[in-house]
Amino acid sequence: MENSNARKVVVRGSGAGFAQEIHAGRHRIVADEPASSGGADTGPSPYDLLLAALGACTSMTLGMYARRKAWPLEEVTVHLRHSKVHATDCAECETKEGMLDRIERDIHLSGPLTDEQRSKLLEIANKCPVHRTLKSEIDIVTRAV
Repeated sequence: MENSNARKVVVRGSGAGFAQEIHAGRHRIVADEPASSGGADTGPSPYDLLLAALGACTSMTLGMYARRKAWPLEEVTVHLRHSKVHATDCAECETKEGMLDRIERDIHLSGPLTDEQRSKLLEIANKCPVHRTLKSEIDIVTRAV
């Protein structure tokens, strides 16, 4: 059942290369692969966009929470990295065989925050909607139209 309230994103690309034109509402973004992977490097890679979504959501969520609490958060900077790791190297992961995706997220909080406020903001980071989506079971329905 399609959710008519869901925001639609349209991605269009040529079969000749990796570059993709992304339409998200009135916004236009280009995605591509780096030259080292056979692309033309005209835009961020799909994994860069995934990391950007998580970083943006994290920063927005922390800012919203700090504003609601009237905490002196001045700026949030989120650094993210994606890699594949052996499941056996992840003690807290359910998957125990093969490779799994790891996202490392380093959050820098600027402003005269207390240690308790910083600790609470790091806890809140794990509650941003994109983080929760990435950690949940995702059902992707694909159909030819």
